[in-house]
Amino acid sequence: MMSDLETFRAETAAWLEANCPPEMRQPMVDESDAVWGGRNPTFKPGQKEWLDVMAAKGWTVPDWPKEYGGGGLSRAETKILGQEMARLKCRSPLSSFGIWMLGPALLHFGTEAQKKHFLPPIARGEIRWCQGYSEPGSGSDLASLQTSAVDQGDHFVVNGQKIWTSYADKADWIFCLTRTDKNEKHKGITFMLFDMASEGVTTKPIVLISGQSAFCETFFDDVKVPKEYGEGVSSVVYEVNKGWDVAKYLLGHERSMISGGGSEGSTSLGAKFADQYGRDEMGRLDDPMLRAQMAEMDIDVLAFRAMAERFGDTFKAGLCHPAQPNMMKYAGTEINKRRHELIMAAGGSEVLEWESEASNGGLTARSWLRTKANSIEGGTSEVMLNVVSKQILHLPGA
Repeated sequence: MMSDLETFRAETAAWLEANCPPEMRQPMVDESDAVWGGRNPTFKPGQKEWLDVMAAKGWTVPDWPKEYGGGGLSRAETKILGQEMARLKCRSPLSSFGIWMLGPALLHFGTEAQKKHFLPPIARGEIRWCQGYSEPGSGSDLASLQTSAVDQGDHFVVNGQKIWTSYADKADWIFCLTRTDKNEKHKGITFMLFDMASEGVTTKPIVLISGQSAFCETFFDDVKVPKEYGEGVSSVVYEVNKGWDVAKYLLGHERSMISGGGSEGSTSLGAKFADQYGRDEMGRLDDPMLRAQMAEMDIDVLAFRAMAERFGDTFKAGLCHPAQPNMMKYAGTEINKRRHELIMAAGGSEVLEWESEASNGGLTARSWLRTKANSIEGGTSEVMLNVVSKQILHLPGA
């Protein structure tokens, strides 16, 4: 007799087979293959159908409660869903900072009215969010931020600038750290939610060395932020001047998200390059030095995946060390950088080509360059090491 989880696995596999469009079971080639949703979404064939059926089932956010647009699955069921999607090569139906960062913060700190108002549209992919944290001069020392929010009775007036705001030019709403008390550093910060279409909000993309423009400068000039979006739906998460508590909690989820790059890609780099460059008489990659380097990378990735799964379990249960997301973020981003450097080394001069159709617009080289930003965004690798040395290793003088 099958156990409940075995039954769930069989039913999940059958449902995915029946409902995942063929186009959404092909490998992702570039960023346009990711679905971000929002007010003005763009879809390739199969993407909208996949998003709609998964959202209807609550599986864009399978472990969120059903009343907020989730699937209400247990941790074990969520794992099984992920395993079956990977086995059947089903793509994620939705990429979203609302899912990865804001959602967990609202589930933890939000009022019931805020959860019911903001979470279901996130789950359905109807609103695309961006994160307003870093400022010029307030990166690693985030609590020194100066973007102000002045109380004007029924609204706040926000003035200031954010930088490295990912996809701000494409986002519908922003979760934003503002200063509401200039006399207190950490205790004078407020976590606010407001519409990017508000008068006075402007964005300017920052072109990276890879040629991409995921990051933006974001400017706020006398932006009026209502105190409520309907009865009981406050624009402030938690309390005025207590936004640092929300910010720290959300940073843990952001760093966990960024660390996921360490487990991306093919399970075996060696197998991928063996098909490309040829095999020896034993069926192995016909370059012993390269084969050894790729085997080492494969082992590191598998070890990181196991560590990430354990971390995910303890993090969701609230049992992990407060600095563990920093450790995971550092480990994941450094593995991802090494992986792409190895791909570049194996590809030789051919992968340095930048613009042709044959190289998909220099995808390999541009992806390699993009990994450099992973060690900066969400906290630099140097800051992550400092936190680990102080809070986990307790090194003398740290």
